[in-house]
Amino acid sequence: MGLLIALVVALHNFPEGLATFLVLLEDPAVGLAVAVAIAIHNIPEGIAIAAPVHEGTGSRRKAMALSVAAGLAEPAGAILGYAILAPFITDAVFGVVFAAVAGVMVFISLHELIPAARQHGRPMLAANGAIAGMFVMAASLLLLQA
Repeated sequence: MGLLIALVVALHNFPEGLATFLVLLEDPAVGLAVAVAIAIHNIPEGIAIAAPVHEGTGSRRKAMALSVAAGLAEPAGAILGYAILAPFITDAVFGVVFAAVAGVMVFISLHELIPAARQHGRPMLAANGAIAGMFVMAASLLLLQA
């Protein structure tokens, strides 16, 4: 489960890095607010990777390494994505990048994470975590609005 989550988070982080970079280019104040919100939500993503890896392997080093590797997909996405898409950036491309970022994480949450939590007898923990995550994201966006 930890490896799957690391892979999916890395796939999610790749376009997320590009999206954050594009927002920063468009409006630095908004880009900074988005970057802070993304950084806040990267904390539970790292925990979502590290916890099952540590549980499955007993290795803190492996848990940390996979979390860091998944997180490094974000700057890689910003650099590589911009290098490839710079000549083609339009509002439509911008929208597709944001949709890809959201879609990957929503899919894996609904398809893998919530069913896994239910299977292990902790369905309310998953639901409460999802609600808390939504609250933190909404609060951070409101608090960081310029």
